[in-house]
Amino acid sequence: MAKIICNQTFDAERALYHLTDTQVERCLFEGPADGESALKEVRNVALVDCHFRLRYPLWHVRGFQLKGCSMNDKARAAIWYAEQGLMQDCHLGGIKALRECHDIRLNHCTVVSPEFGWKCSDIQVNDSQLEAEYLFLDSKNVTLKNVHMKGKYSFQYMENLIIEDSILDTKDAFWHSKNVTVKNSTVKGEYLAWFSEGLTLMNCRIIGTQPLCYCKNLKLVDCTMEGTDLAFEYSDVQATVIGHIDSVKNPRSGCITADSVGEIITEDPVMECTGKVNTR
Repeated sequence: MAKIICNQTFDAERALYHLTDTQVERCLFEGPADGESALKEVRNVALVDCHFRLRYPLWHVRGFQLKGCSMNDKARAAIWYAEQGLMQDCHLGGIKALRECHDIRLNHCTVVSPEFGWKCSDIQVNDSQLEAEYLFLDSKNVTLKNVHMKGKYSFQYMENLIIEDSILDTKDAFWHSKNVTVKNSTVKGEYLAWFSEGLTLMNCRIIGTQPLCYCKNLKLVDCTMEGTDLAFEYSDVQATVIGHIDSVKNPRSGCITADSVGEIITEDPVMECTGKVNTR
């Protein structure tokens, strides 16, 4: 990169507007002017060990890197309409930190951001911690690996999502999602994946009440289920479960095989239900 900016403080509106081919090191974006959009429309910029405490710091940016940077809760709506970005060892702490972005990678990051990752595409998150009430709403082509996440209404209306080796502590995740694969992970929540289509869970630990109802093309491969009562209601499902299922209610079609099932409920269906439940 042709230019380097070091050890400065910026608080003006659009302080580094349309910056190009520059490395910004150990700078602070904070001050009495309280200016927003410090790095709007930048191109090919690397930010190293910088701290952001003002609104909208990176909008409409392309080709950027953040390494060892932090954004506190005042850095609201931090990265919007951005493309071709890498974040390494960063902390994102403002609400709505990532939105309508494309081709973004996060490695070893910590995110505490309600409404994180809405309407994004081609996102990779590795070895990171995520906390968000609504995580990746209406996004597509997302990959999570070795991620520990905590949320409530996660992965709604998503398409083409892969999660591996992760811990998901959530509520009604994957609602209305399409083409989701989760491998070697723990999924803890309530009302998991209702109205999903093309969800596959492989070697997963599933915890929580009333999971996997109203699903189409649902597959479970060698999963365990804990506290999962009233499971699979009105779902088209093929499932092999290791261990016990508390109860299964009115599966619409397919076959569920487990070591044991506490109760199989076939009462009062509102549609034809032909799903089979087998015990080993």
